[in-house]
Amino acid sequence: MEVDAERGRVLLEESREAIVVVDVHGTVLASSRRARQSLEGVREGDQLPAELLGGAHALVVPYSVGGRDERLVYLSRVGDTAAYEELRSGFTAAVSHELRTPLARLLSLLELALLPGEDIRDLVDQARREVEQIRELIDEVLFLSELESGARVVALGAVAVLPVLESVAAELAERAARAGVTVEVRGDPSANVEVRPRMLQVVAQNLAENAIRYAGPGTNALLAVERDEGAVVIRVADDGAGVAETDLPRLFERFYRADRARTSRGTGLGLAIVKHVVTSAGGSVEARGGRGRGLEIRCIFRAR
Repeated sequence: MEVDAERGRVLLEESREAIVVVDVHGTVLASSRRARQSLEGVREGDQLPAELLGGAHALVVPYSVGGRDERLVYLSRVGDTAAYEELRSGFTAAVSHELRTPLARLLSLLELALLPGEDIRDLVDQARREVEQIRELIDEVLFLSELESGARVVALGAVAVLPVLESVAAELAERAARAGVTVEVRGDPSANVEVRPRMLQVVAQNLAENAIRYAGPGTNALLAVERDEGAVVIRVADDGAGVAETDLPRLFERFYRADRARTSRGTGLGLAIVKHVVTSAGGSVEARGGRGRGLEIRCIFRAR
């Protein structure tokens, strides 16, 4: 029974739908994270607002458990479908645009290879890099799609953060050395977050790669985890060129690049993936800094 109850709790919590469980009086007994984040007035122990319970977009499923009558309420908001279609259309257009650039360069390299006197080996090496760029973009698009569809569970149990940061730093040490970036790791060894180990590694790796790729030669990057007023904060801070303050709120958008990043070979999806993983686990992200003042990305996980 305990296993079944825990399984049911996880299924409800991690559902991509806005679901609320209420008793016969309309009091909220449990709810999915999606419901709490997207709808006003969904709090355990409070009455579910009448406009939600009796609204046109509520599907109510009555059932009995342990001799008690309860209702499972599926909620959707007006405009959800239209907003989703708009988002999907924009995302498809952005992916198509991002694929055109490496494909155009690849085509140009193949045309050059047909000309007499060209260095074929060098052209093949350049073409290989373009193919790797395309593959990286496709992999990240698929990964983000799986996250948004709920195919990958983000939060399930607690995991220590510091060992993951240390593992990522060791894995990226050679790349950091080539970029001229010194990476340091420190923090509270007892700090845990409720994120699957694989998802935490994705967050740490994308944050570290972002710093290594954009901080610039001769800079320092810090990967740290610390406790701050009841929250666990994972942050990556560098003392590189930074970005304009007007760019900071947009760094987590898909394919958005600040001026310096536009000349790089990044996919433009790394920080978008970070944001999705962190917010799916109930946390938040923020960017700090300014041009000439480096960049700091903070992932804040509130205690539950």
